[in-house]
Amino acid sequence: HVLAKPVMNLFKKAMPPLSRTEKEALEAGSVWWDGELFSGQPNWSRLLAMPAPTLSAEAQAFLDGPVNRLCAMLDDWRITHQDEDLPLPVWNMLKQEGFFGMIIPREYGGLGFSALEHSAVVTKIASRSVTAAVTVMVPNSLGPAELLLRYGTLPQKHHYLPRLANGEEIPCFALTSPHAGSDAGSLPDLGVVCRQDFGGEKQLLGIRLTFDKRYITLAPVATVVGLAFRLLDPDHLLGEQEEIGITVALIPANTRGLQIGHRHNPLGVPFQNGPVRGKDIFIPLSFVIGGPERVGQGWGMLMECLADGRSISLPALSTGAGKLASRLAGDYARVRRQFKSPIGEFEGIQEALARIAGHTYLMDAARQLTAMAVDRGEKPSVVSALIKYQLTERMRKVVADAMDIQGGAAICMGPRNLLGRIHQAVPIGITVEGANILTRSMIIFGQGAVRGHPYLLKEIRALEEGHNGLANFDDALFSHLGFVISNLARTLWLGLSNALWVQTPVEPPLQRWLQRLTHMSTRFALLADICLGLLGGTLKRREMISGRLADCLSHLYLASAVVKHYRDQDEQDTTLLNWGLTHCLHEAENALWQVLNNFPVGAMAIPLRWLLFPFGRSCNPPSDEQTKGAARLLMVAGKERERLTAGIYLPDRPEEPLAKLEEAFNLTILSQEAETKLRKALRAGVVTAHASGLLVRGTLLEEAVAKLVLSQEEASLLRRAWLAMDDVIQVDEFSPDLSIWEKAA
Repeated sequence: HVLAKPVMNLFKKAMPPLSRTEKEALEAGSVWWDGELFSGQPNWSRLLAMPAPTLSAEAQAFLDGPVNRLCAMLDDWRITHQDEDLPLPVWNMLKQEGFFGMIIPREYGGLGFSALEHSAVVTKIASRSVTAAVTVMVPNSLGPAELLLRYGTLPQKHHYLPRLANGEEIPCFALTSPHAGSDAGSLPDLGVVCRQDFGGEKQLLGIRLTFDKRYITLAPVATVVGLAFRLLDPDHLLGEQEEIGITVALIPANTRGLQIGHRHNPLGVPFQNGPVRGKDIFIPLSFVIGGPERVGQGWGMLMECLADGRSISLPALSTGAGKLASRLAGDYARVRRQFKSPIGEFEGIQEALARIAGHTYLMDAARQLTAMAVDRGEKPSVVSALIKYQLTERMRKVVADAMDIQGGAAICMGPRNLLGRIHQAVPIGITVEGANILTRSMIIFGQGAVRGHPYLLKEIRALEEGHNGLANFDDALFSHLGFVISNLARTLWLGLSNALWVQTPVEPPLQRWLQRLTHMSTRFALLADICLGLLGGTLKRREMISGRLADCLSHLYLASAVVKHYRDQDEQDTTLLNWGLTHCLHEAENALWQVLNNFPVGAMAIPLRWLLFPFGRSCNPPSDEQTKGAARLLMVAGKERERLTAGIYLPDRPEEPLAKLEEAFNLTILSQEAETKLRKALRAGVVTAHASGLLVRGTLLEEAVAKLVLSQEEASLLRRAWLAMDDVIQVDEFSPDLSIWEKAA
């Protein structure tokens, strides 16, 4: 204890005091693979031993039946441009088929789906309509059902869960306040414990509430409102404590004084969203989720439940958008021609296509891995923040690249445009469940360092205990020092040996990748510890450094997901594996490099750079060949493309824009041999008609058949391909006042 006591005193001075909400956030959820990455020695056997993702027969039947029927009913142009809401038959189907009760167990009338199955449903719906996807997401993520399942009293469960499952009750959850956002520590929404006459009972013990909430999804149609507020007990009706803390309650929407405002308009994506307000509303204590025993525990309850919204719903929406963009961009790049060639043959387009394919592969891998972790009982609070941030940002990149490829066709709104509304919806996913700027700069590493580090939380807990925690602090401190020394030695050895001697549980090609990822994890763990040690509590305010460390951790997690995904798919997608891992290693290394370039303790930057990068930077971005390979698979009707885009809705009706694009894509591939023959004949002068314009093309084909360049069948196939191509490159036209849609010429 001789050394531990003065160090403990130094820690107390360096560490800023933690608020109650910060403590509850740190305690919420569980440490999972993020802990392995913080260790510097990730146990790859643990990751690879997880079973491959599978859907139950019931879930697959639901996807093939009700989900497909729902998607067929959705006309996104009508929903977003005309009705500005889902049609009544769609609302009825969502209720009747149990879409709002996917996470509710069968014993309460729900579907009882796993996190992975819930994710698969949202992914497919998101590929058809963001409005419908968000409507389905909310009751199945952060909402009353999840809170009731974990914390509700038996009477609350028996009353509400069957009604939520069959759509009799439509829920919303109100957390965000105009002056505090989602910062629970600053919530102005207040409840005061009091007694009042209610429901025929005299002087019932309850809560008088005043609140002002906004951005509440489903609020305009909700029949029951989940509410987060600060609870005070000035008259000590519940006990000695006056400031009880954040509390969550479930309030019927028809409660006297509760006001559901009009609708917000979130960037023209018209899911139901609006404000909820109330002044001096009285509710009995039985409305508190979990009853009187749960007053003051609301923030911890919310932190536990946030993992589902962050780790299931938003990643599923992002992945669905990525898969659809992959299909659209691949089809369009193969069909659309410039300078007499498919635009997908130009290397500039191939760079965008490769990013679309690569990021979508990363998103799908991370989506499935995280959902499986939740199904195994994990509540990965740090990973949930990480994946929400990373996947919504990649959705932004993928959709932007897909729009660039389609060019003018992507910026003209209308029934044909399948990307425009998704593009408008991107900032919504980035903003909700914790804005991405804040998530990256403060939460991922700020919370992750404390939770994922093997000793830091133990030291903080010992500090909280004061003198009584000295023994625990002593144990944690010396274990921590040993951990740092071990990682320092490992970093030096792995850097000098290029990690060639790291033992892994796999054979090539994965073996070398895991060696390099282990080396990156060791460097990350060491630099994270050095930053924590040198900067102490000030690291909380150094958000640029914290954000870069978050980037490194994020890309290590995404790379881990890619490795697992590749194994689960029987090691078939080597092209996407190589692009994904090359990208992740490059980004992780760049994040560490930038930390050192901006290191606050300048004298340490040079020795640290030599230690972490003894031979300089070694992780390059994807090569030109990797880029071409990833782009090519989107333009070929092969198994890799089908696996990458599996799970989206592909319409059966031939008049649908996506069905037309798919038909043009397939006809272009089928007619390729005939077109090659025709081109050769044109170059040789065997046929001479000028191939521009449909009428002249018809003459050209007649000449080619007459001169035996093409058979009648080949000419017919080529004509169909040209007609299909001409159709899908058209854009929508409207009357001069933009009120009436007209079929494009």
